Amino acid sequence: MANYQNILVAVDFSEESGRVLKKAREMAALNQATLHLLHVVEYTSAMYAGEIPLPEDLNLDQDLAKQAVVKLEKLAQANGITDAGRYVEIGIPKHEIIRKAELCAADLIVVGSHGRHGLQLLLGSTANGVLHQAKCDVLAVRVGS
Repeated sequence: MANYQNILVAVDFSEESGRVLKKAREMAALNQATLHLLHVVEYTSAMYAGEIPLPEDLNLDQDLAKQAVVKLEKLAQANGITDAGRYVEIGIPKHEIIRKAELCAADLIVVGSHGRHGLQLLLGSTANGVLHQAKCDVLAVRVGS
């Protein structure tokens, strides 16, 4: 088994985030590794592409990021995590996870996976994108049905 030193866990604040975080904590304890928590706020422009344009002065991304900082802290506290780095980024989740993993010198990325098949998998998922682009090991924790 690899001896991991820096583990990055990406959470989306879904109900399954606790399960993903628990697995990351187990891996960190087993390897005496440093844990890094990450949440990525997806660009609001990506969510509204092709629809009504958002005003330039609307700081929706920054507002969502501020809320995410609070949620990430609460999630860490609820799971007894006191010594992990906490990061909130704005962008495309799979790209930001890869970028943060490189900046943190992560040798393991832990993400949740819904186990999609067929068309859903072809359309892409964050876990799938991370799996194929990461330069380090990736642990996809099966969540959902």
